[in-house]
Amino acid sequence: MFTKRKLRLFIGLILYALGIVFTIQANLGLSPWDALHSGLSRVMGITFGQVSILVGFIVVSITYQFHEPIGIGTILNTFSIGLFIDYFFYIDLIKLSNHFLSGVFMLFLGMFLIALASFFYIGSGYGTGPRDGLMVALTRTTKKPVGLIRGSIEMTVLFLGYLLGAKIGIGTLLLAFGMGPIIQLTFKHFSFDVSRVTHDFFLQKQAS
Repeated sequence: MFTKRKLRLFIGLILYALGIVFTIQANLGLSPWDALHSGLSRVMGITFGQVSILVGFIVVSITYQFHEPIGIGTILNTFSIGLFIDYFFYIDLIKLSNHFLSGVFMLFLGMFLIALASFFYIGSGYGTGPRDGLMVALTRTTKKPVGLIRGSIEMTVLFLGYLLGAKIGIGTLLLAFGMGPIIQLTFKHFSFDVSRVTHDFFLQKQAS
């Protein structure tokens, strides 16, 4: 049965993919995870979306070993966003920016869409995405501040992406430092408290 919760999840996943495409086509530099995906895409000779799916499933496998529960939203996030990204590129929905100002506008529009997408898909209560799950799992396991963990993860994947030839630029800095505040402002606008969301999980590894 297609409920409002499932519709909310579906809308969130589409908006997330669209937001990513906007930030890529802004042509100012890639976000840390997208830099890794882009670099691997170049090396492996497969599409950006296919790499996103592959990396997503690897991350889910890792987080599961850390006893992070998996929901249907986790699985759908893992493969559907990559499919949507490839589809948007295939139909050439968003043109590549060749001007700085238009690129900045596209970049911030992409970040707003990602923030709005997070509000929709997290609020559906079907589980977090694989990369968010990794952040949560490592924070819980290491007992280190979430900011330090997130920063360490993103610096690592950004460095790997750079080594693989991904484009790094001012947009990378804007995404790294601007995404958090934009998500916070978006959640505040909708009076959305992420800590109050109850998720449904179908797979959870029991601690030994």
